[in-house]
Amino acid sequence: MGQSTYVVFRGDGEPKEPGDMLRRLSEFHRNVGLELDDFSRGGTVEKLELRMAEMLGKEAAVFMPTGTLANHLAVRKHCGVKPRAVVQEQGHVYNDTGDSVPSLSGINLVPLGKGRPDFTLDELKEAVERSETGRVANLIGAVVVESPVRRQEGRVVSFHRMEEITGFCAERGIATHLDAARLYMMASATGIDPRRYTALYDSVYVSLYKYFGAPFGAVLAGTARFVEDMYHHRRMFGGGLPTASMAAALALQGIDGFEGRFAAAMDRARSVFARLNDIPGIEIQPFADGSNIFPMMVEPRIDVGRLASSLELEGVFIYPDDQSPRRILLTVNTTVLRRSEEGLVGVFRRAVEDSRDPAMVRSTAG
Repeated sequence: MGQSTYVVFRGDGEPKEPGDMLRRLSEFHRNVGLELDDFSRGGTVEKLELRMAEMLGKEAAVFMPTGTLANHLAVRKHCGVKPRAVVQEQGHVYNDTGDSVPSLSGINLVPLGKGRPDFTLDELKEAVERSETGRVANLIGAVVVESPVRRQEGRVVSFHRMEEITGFCAERGIATHLDAARLYMMASATGIDPRRYTALYDSVYVSLYKYFGAPFGAVLAGTARFVEDMYHHRRMFGGGLPTASMAAALALQGIDGFEGRFAAAMDRARSVFARLNDIPGIEIQPFADGSNIFPMMVEPRIDVGRLASSLELEGVFIYPDDQSPRRILLTVNTTVLRRSEEGLVGVFRRAVEDSRDPAMVRSTAG
């Protein structure tokens, strides 16, 4: 069984193999033509920026080597001389960047919504009031919303909540930024067009490597004025890569038809998961506000390690968590399209049967 038939329930995109990336790059150069950039400006990089700006409904876009830098520079530009930015307590900017925003740009982060995917409008209003009425005013210059929220198992901030937050910010002259690394997972899960999401915000970041097939990269989009000199800031922070055209080419190739493919993948996964619930011993129930991550509960009579091994023998990969082995998160990506619905259901059925603990089965029967 070749890797081209593997179904991998981890990650938002298909696993990137070096040989496959080289093949795709050669194919792009043969069919489209790879145009070199100059320190991440022009060439195929510019074509990607134009394409992404159109897809996101924004006036302009700029390539970034990482999403961390994209978010940082967005906050930095929006805040200007205002020294505070609101973020989610569970968000990437607050947890996974080594305090880079306060350390490198002197902007203090105000985390809201402790332990939750989002924060409420009332929480935001209170934070804004405190920043404006303190003995020394420290104004909030930007509000960042991440959705889906990785640390909350891909849960989505509701569109209504986003409307409330961005509407309030517009009234108060506070810029808004959408950390939408997984924008297309969110849109497919909710059925809301990506442009409806991005239209609410002054700027948006989208990942290029998580699911479009690039080895690295991100895009930051907004108004032409917001983007026009961003490459200077990118270079100042060490992000002006000598060449990024190869990454841009692979992203452009992956973008073509992606929304349709991912929608088909989600439809197939939902159908498969519904049928898997008929198999005694496992149960899959989506999060009420979920995206492409589905928790599978495994009963004690099933040996989880044996289940994973049995599935792997048939080219299906799941990843039990040592901290919570009876709850396995299945992340849907386009690899589910490599097998038919019947084929996937059959693989799981056989694996579950092979993984039943005989002692537990006898105990239950007794």
